[in-house]
Amino acid sequence: MSPDKKAIGARLRQVREAPPYWSRAELARLLRAAADPRDRANMPHVPSLIEMIKQWEAGRHLPNPRYRALYARVTGRSEAELFGAEPARASPWRPGGPGENFASDDEREALELARRVAASDVGDETLVALEMTVDELASDYPRSPPDELLARIRRHLRYVSQLMDARMTLDARRRLVVVGGWLSLLAATCDIDRGHRPPAAAHLRTAAQLAQHGGHIEILAWTLETAAWQLLTEGEYRKAVMLARQAQDVAPRDGSAFIQATAQEGRAWARLGDGPETRRALARVERLVAPLPMPDRPEHHYRYDPAKSDAYQATTLSWLGDPAAVPLARGVLDRLERPAAGPARPRRAASARLDLALALLTAEQADEAAQRALEAMGSGRLVPSNHWRAAEVVTAVEALGLPEAADLNEAFRELCASAER
Repeated sequence: MSPDKKAIGARLRQVREAPPYWSRAELARLLRAAADPRDRANMPHVPSLIEMIKQWEAGRHLPNPRYRALYARVTGRSEAELFGAEPARASPWRPGGPGENFASDDEREALELARRVAASDVGDETLVALEMTVDELASDYPRSPPDELLARIRRHLRYVSQLMDARMTLDARRRLVVVGGWLSLLAATCDIDRGHRPPAAAHLRTAAQLAQHGGHIEILAWTLETAAWQLLTEGEYRKAVMLARQAQDVAPRDGSAFIQATAQEGRAWARLGDGPETRRALARVERLVAPLPMPDRPEHHYRYDPAKSDAYQATTLSWLGDPAAVPLARGVLDRLERPAAGPARPRRAASARLDLALALLTAEQADEAAQRALEAMGSGRLVPSNHWRAAEVVTAVEALGLPEAADLNEAFRELCASAER
């Protein structure tokens, strides 16, 4: 007999709201604290756990075996008391299995659901789990090495592909197609980060096709914006302007893709040295961002975080050679490393160091510029799509004949060698 998910969800909420009265955030922190240190390092962060607790308490799906054990440990109740006497199901991801961790459990919980229903119907439970997984992957993007994240994305893409042959309603099929579109788009982004152009192009084409089939214009706009960003990293600035404008034409005016495409247009104009067009684009971004609240998951790659606008403005003005970029870039770097709320963002901070270095060169502060560039290249957080930005600083310091040029050159060679390895 299938467990009564609604009843279990209500019980979990009742337990949480009983003395000592935990909030979802408090329970999320307790669940993390109760895990073994090795597993805790791979668990979702508190904001993601809060969303999972909401889903469990709403009865949309059940915690996997590892989370059931943690619930019992935290609440002092038995698993049978919390979840009922459900017969144990064979699972390739049992607690304590060799080489397993919470990241694979959380993601594979969705994939295991997909595998079990592939021969019958694709229901809401499977789709909700997959949609949550997409959000988790997109939120992991700013803090995950692209190679590692791409491996996880590919695994999900394979399962989504397998599910396409299962029976489902038209609405379920559309939702599954949209999941595939987001996964393909994120895979393309990782490929661009890695400097792998052919697979990036293939994933972008797939994302665009799935977006059209699913009637999801936000994904379609993001594919154009992502292509514009790739062209920007390759020095094709006028083509980047063209694609960024196409993305704005397609994107919903109240969506994140529209804002991001506008910011991308501004960056391309800055590379072309067109000050008036650059500032017009920055002004549009400022107007779009001003009324936005902070999103629930600001680290989510496809949800525009208002704080991103400062970082993009710092990048754009540093590329334009505007002296105002120096204090702006300093402020951005400080907020990324010592945020008022949420975790630090070391990958964004590494890019912000390059922005500050370039701005400092414009302000004739080459010594500090060299130091900031060295910090960025030694951070281990720069991806190949950012190497050209580091190279610009190295070239500028060399042209000035500074003694720091030798250290910068050595650091840049090691950066490129590490990426090649």
